[in-house]
Amino acid sequence: MDDETQKRVITILASVVAYLLASRLSERFVEQPEVRGIRDDLKEALLSAASSLVLTILASLVIRRVVGSR
Repeated sequence: MDDETQKRVITILASVVAYLLASRLSERFVEQPEVRGIRDDLKEALLSAASSLVLTILASLVIRRVVGSR
């Protein structure tokens, strides 16, 4: 697998898992008031950014191990 394909697979895998995880976690940690405030938006943004960072690193490690084992 060439570098460009690896980058594409890592990005897609991390994005999908980050979206699913962030949506589930945001439902748990961000209360849905009648009117959303800046604090709710900030919590959701930080949660999304953190999960995206961690999952991109994990996806990269998984892809490198799969490619490295071949």
